[in-house]
Amino acid sequence: MERPVYFIVSAGGSGTRMGAGKPKQFLSIGGKSILHLTIEALHEAAPEARFVTVLPKEHLPYWKQYCLEHNLTVPQILVEGGLTRFHSVKAALEKVPDGAIVAIHDGVRPFISATLVNEMLQKMEEGCRGLVPCLPATDTFKVLCRGEGPLLELVPGAAPVDRQTLFSVQTPQMFLSEEIKLAYSAAYNVSYTDDSSVAAASGIPVQFIPGDKFNIKITTPEDLVLAGAIKADIENEN
Repeated sequence: MERPVYFIVSAGGSGTRMGAGKPKQFLSIGGKSILHLTIEALHEAAPEARFVTVLPKEHLPYWKQYCLEHNLTVPQILVEGGLTRFHSVKAALEKVPDGAIVAIHDGVRPFISATLVNEMLQKMEEGCRGLVPCLPATDTFKVLCRGEGPLLELVPGAAPVDRQTLFSVQTPQMFLSEEIKLAYSAAYNVSYTDDSSVAAASGIPVQFIPGDKFNIKITTPEDLVLAGAIKADIENEN
């Protein structure tokens, strides 16, 4: 029997790195907010899925009004964000029943493809317990020290980090709901940088799948410019 699918859309951050007057998830690309585009993309990929959207407490009324004004009719359970992403996801998981597949996605990754989502869902139905999309690193990496002065090598003259073993991790990250809920019942740890690190710490076997280069996370003003170009290119193709 197929499990129901729940999308947790994590949009509880303040977006300070963007330097805008409002959180980055509410910034507009081509007339729609980033969060709007993200939810639409996920809904198109899996129309029967249910949504739990995590937002800053002070922006819950704004988002309700936005959805009315922009005809975003995808049903959503709205959840107040917590102190950290860990606490926000933990609160959202309380709205997800056992026996489901839960896909946890960054609210500022609006170009997630239906192909990737459905490939991941298929693997979860086939018995995968944790699944994460990722991309191989292409740059050269150095281990440097951050300080008030210039950046310095932690070990001067050290060989570059082997990029063959480095991958950038994306979302959505998918799990069996009863297992990831149990994982998130643990106390917060600073080593929990994403959902897969929480899962791995609890013993959930996590598998990886090639991600999508256009599945970017919009964090900085430069990312916003790139996102506008990607959206325009997508519209031209259609």
